[in-house]
Amino acid sequence: MENTLILVGILLVLVLGITVTVAIFRMGARIQNINKTLEYQYNLIVKMQSVLKTKSATNAVAENAEMIYQDLLQSLIPIMAAISVMPRNTSEHPLWRALGGIMDEYAKNPFALEKLRRAIKLDAEVARNVDNYISRADRLLRHLNATEPDGILAATFTNGLLGQSLTFFTQAQTLATQESNE
Repeated sequence: MENTLILVGILLVLVLGITVTVAIFRMGARIQNINKTLEYQYNLIVKMQSVLKTKSATNAVAENAEMIYQDLLQSLIPIMAAISVMPRNTSEHPLWRALGGIMDEYAKNPFALEKLRRAIKLDAEVARNVDNYISRADRLLRHLNATEPDGILAATFTNGLLGQSLTFFTQAQTLATQESNE
């Protein structure tokens, strides 16, 4: 009988040991799952923070859009007067009407590039305004591309009138400075 009690005690300890071992493995698996979940949530929070920073920067541009537009427009007015271009007659914002008028004129008459090149070369104020416009428009496009690289806003500005005008003015400025250096 004593051997039976010892055997039952050993079996009981063995069953208890196996139960504790299984419980430890289950807890380890649960802790591993919790770690995976926490790591996933952390990565998700980091992504959300990045998106919010990007949106915040884009919102700052949108909130200051009128000041940015007016600044660009102030550089365009003397340029338009120098090359005799009128803004579009539409209900758009004055900046887009001005840019549309310039790009429409260039589309109708490629000589507009030559007129702008001459104006840059002969009139220091036009050259200064072209330079101001180029630097500010380029800064705006770089900011939009940095804060929203795959966004519709950045693509709209880059492929739209702002990007086209930037190319036009840069080309005219390059031609004017090349001729001066030769």
